[in-house]
This record gives sequence, C-alpha cells and structure tokens, in this order.
Amino acid sequence: MNILVVGCGKVGQTIVQQLSKEKHDISVIDVDAGVVSDMTNAYDVMGVVGNGESYEVLRAADIESADLMIAVTDSDEKNLLSCLLAKQVAGCNTIARVRNPIYGGEIRLIKEALGLSMTVNPEYAAAREIGRLLKVPSAIKVETFCRGRIELLKANVMEGSILDGCALVDVDAKIGIDVLICVVERGDEVVIPKGDFVLQKGDRISAVMATEKVPAFFTSIGESSRPVRNVMLIGGGKIAYYLADSLHKSGMTIKIIEKDPARCTELAEKLPGCIVIEGDAADQEVLLEEGIAEMDAVVTLTGIDEENIFLSLYAKSISKGKIITKITRLSFDNIVDGLDLGSVVYPKKITAESIVRFVRAMQNSYGSNVETLYNLIENKVEALEFVVREMADYVDVPLAELERKDNVLVAAIWRNGENIQPNGRTRIQVGDSVIVVTTQKGIDNLNELFHKKA
Repeated sequence: MNILVVGCGKVGQTIVQQLSKEKHDISVIDVDAGVVSDMTNAYDVMGVVGNGESYEVLRAADIESADLMIAVTDSDEKNLLSCLLAKQVAGCNTIARVRNPIYGGEIRLIKEALGLSMTVNPEYAAAREIGRLLKVPSAIKVETFCRGRIELLKANVMEGSILDGCALVDVDAKIGIDVLICVVERGDEVVIPKGDFVLQKGDRISAVMATEKVPAFFTSIGESSRPVRNVMLIGGGKIAYYLADSLHKSGMTIKIIEKDPARCTELAEKLPGCIVIEGDAADQEVLLEEGIAEMDAVVTLTGIDEENIFLSLYAKSISKGKIITKITRLSFDNIVDGLDLGSVVYPKKITAESIVRFVRAMQNSYGSNVETLYNLIENKVEALEFVVREMADYVDVPLAELERKDNVLVAAIWRNGENIQPNGRTRIQVGDSVIVVTTQKGIDNLNELFHKKA
C-alpha cells in the first residue's frame, strides 16, 4: 500500500517505524530538512521537504498514487487542510491528528465535512487507556475487545497466589471462573502456553475473560478489587485535562498538581469539579501536603519522562495506591521494563496501533476484518479481533481440524451476546468476533492464520 505521512515529529516517526515493519511503500513530508534526512536514513522511505498543506509539495510526494495519507504535524488546522487537499487531488483515505480539546465536540462534523477516514488524538486515547486501568486497578494493562464486552488483562502472579504452581488446565476449576491465560512472560521468555504449562510466582500473565467477570477474577487470585475513588494527577497537560474530565464525571475525586500558574487557572476554569493545586511536584513536601500517600491512585503526566519515572518510584515507595506512568520516548522501553513503575502508558504506541489497525483493515479482502489490534509485548506478541463477514474455508469447521500457523491461539469468540471460550470442538461462524493471540506479524485476515486440513 502507498502511504504518505505528513509531519515527522515523535508521533509521525512512531507511525513510520511501525508501518515500515508492515512492508508498505511510505513517503514522508516535513518542513525540517534534517528530520527528513534522518527518516530516509533510518527507514526505507522517500522524503520530501516542505509544507504538507501545499499542493506542489504533495505532488512532489506523489500524492496521486497514494492509498492513504496521514497528517500528524503539530497543527490541527494544517493536518485538516492537508487531508482536504489529498482527498480532492487523489481521492485517497485520510487520517488527521486533531488534538485541541476545542474540537472535541465537533469532531464528527469535521470528519463528515472533510471526508476524513479517521481522526487520532494521542492525548485523548492515552486518557481513555488510563481510565480503563483505574477501573481495574489490580491489572497492569487492560485491553478491550468486542466493544468492551471482553477484556484482556495483564497481571503478575504474586508469591502465595492461588495461581503459583497451578497448571493452566486447572485454572478454571481452581478459581471458579472461565478464563483463558493466553500469554506468559517469564523473565525474558515469552510463551503462548498450552494446558500443561505450570505458572510460577513472578510470571506476568495475559488473560482473556468476559468483562463482568474481571472483579471476581482478581478477588479469586487474592488481588484487591477495591475501586479507585481519589486520584492525584501530576502534570496538567492535555492528557490530564481529558482524564480529569472523564474521571470526575464517573464520580472520582481528582486533584491535579501543576506548576504553571496560567495553566492552573485555565484548568480550574475548565474543570470546576476538580481540585487544581499550583506547585512543583519535584518538591516532596508539596506531594506529602497534598496527600499523595493516601491516594487510591497516582498518575504521573508531566512532559518529562525522567521526571515521571522518579515521581512514580517515589509514589510507589510511600503509597499502596495504583501507580500509572506516562512515557513519551519509546527508546526507554528496555529501561522502563526493569523498573517498578506500576502501569506504563505510551501515547504514541496507542496512536500507531490504531493507525496500523485501520491500514490492515483497508488492505484485507478475504472476508474477515481487523477490528482491534494490540501489541501485547512489543515486537513479540499481538492480540487481534477479527469479524467474520462471509464464508471461508475455516468457517463451520472444528478448530481441532484446522491447520494453524505456529504460536496461534484462538482466545475467545463473541457470538450473539455470548462469550465462548474455544476448545477443539468449537466452530467459527459467519458474524463471529474472533480474538486471536499470535507471534505472527502483519496479519490482516484469518485466512493467513489457519485453514482446513487437506
């Protein structure tokens, strides 16, 4: 697929990095010649220096042959204009980054008026992910499928847990809940396990279950399911605004610590139901005076990764609450994984995943569309949701009779309002939502994963 990316900032670079792994033909546009040079040296892409809202620049990047244009500059208005031009010139699909909260209530109208295929807002998406984590505080990570009806949770097997020493085949009987453990991380090893796999303390598991069973699952394995009521947000940027607004509406008490006086005034005006404190979170006395030790959750959202890391480590040392850390630079992955930062949220990864999901759905023509896509473990394991839209050779065939690629697990099937935990006798039907966990990369339809045995 021919893809044009306008804007090579942090989000643009992340998108190009991910899409280049998917073997697409990519061109990039940016006003900074040095940035364009860096991109063409790092990835197999064509680069053009200039403004993406210029028709001549778009032509130089061969917009006429583009299947998709993604505009992710730091200006919402420039992104929208670039997409409008691309739509008029090439008739291609267009995606625009639109971040300003002022457009929040009008985004549907803007999409329709400009013919946008999709809009992305990294800060709003990050706020939504953090909100999901706060609703399931015992989980390290929460991913949703089937419009929120099925969840995939990541959690640690703690010392003394009922899961310690338990074989997977015995998990349901032991905890009294239908759950499928689909991935286990043990040190540097990542396993898509079989039924005889025995869990150990220190393992990090990813488990699929119906959403309504999540509280009972954590209670059964000895983890607290106490709801979060009081939340401290450290940093008052766009993510903090979106998150505070959402959490306050759900009944939580929100306290925001922000050192910029002007931003404090703005937040206090826009979020009258939240407590906004002007103060430097780097000063431990400020955090202690504002009750960080008594909070049910602390979310570090400053614009500096190092500060977020240190603040989260400090919060972890004095609080039993849920800790969530926002990280911007993806190059910190290896370091962050070795630190006890609670749950870690990467806004750029969330944005890149949503765009990759859209791209895979665009290029699929085999009767099953990618609805949801998550990188469970970066560059190692993906979880995908497909909707089966028409007959295929794997439909109405017992799973045991299908030939599958290595390391492919059908984790759940949603059919007519029911979550089906698959076994060898289960048959996929047209209309099903099928959740698959796999180490295979670049999958955009179920035909690539399995087919009827000859």
